[in-house]
Amino acid sequence: MVRSIIWAVVFVIIAGILQSTLLARLALYHAVPDLALGILVYSAYTNGVMTGQLAGFCSGLFLDFLSAAPLGLNALVRTVVGAAGGLMRGSFFLDAIFLPMALCAGATLFKALLLGLLHLLFSGTVPSYRFSEPTLWVELLLNTAAAPLLFFLLKRFNPLLQSRRES
Repeated sequence: MVRSIIWAVVFVIIAGILQSTLLARLALYHAVPDLALGILVYSAYTNGVMTGQLAGFCSGLFLDFLSAAPLGLNALVRTVVGAAGGLMRGSFFLDAIFLPMALCAGATLFKALLLGLLHLLFSGTVPSYRFSEPTLWVELLLNTAAAPLLFFLLKRFNPLLQSRRES
């Protein structure tokens, strides 16, 4: 389990750096596909709740240092998203196209709702999506479209990303 968490965090860090550098230059309506979220969802779905929340917390802390968000915001959101993704483990057959798209779309919407709730609870000091602006919807579309390719690539790294008891 520890090995799969470490590798998931490594992949999320690489994706976070890629998102904040190369993909940020290609942003559409200030939206970039959240590859790190997709990797977290894949890791949580294949390994379960504990791996999902630990990988979400560790990778979220790194993303907090990478972004201008308050320290701990990404760690909290990604921990909850990782736990929710882990709860889905074994519920569905992981096909090549539709389930990755549904998991990433659901995780994106769940992340937006969590950020909106935190924005309300903390008097607007937490950045959130505006549901009336296209940024969230473009990010949702990008995450959903990128999910099948991302999951296909991550399956190639299953020996690293999956716990030994599941291999």
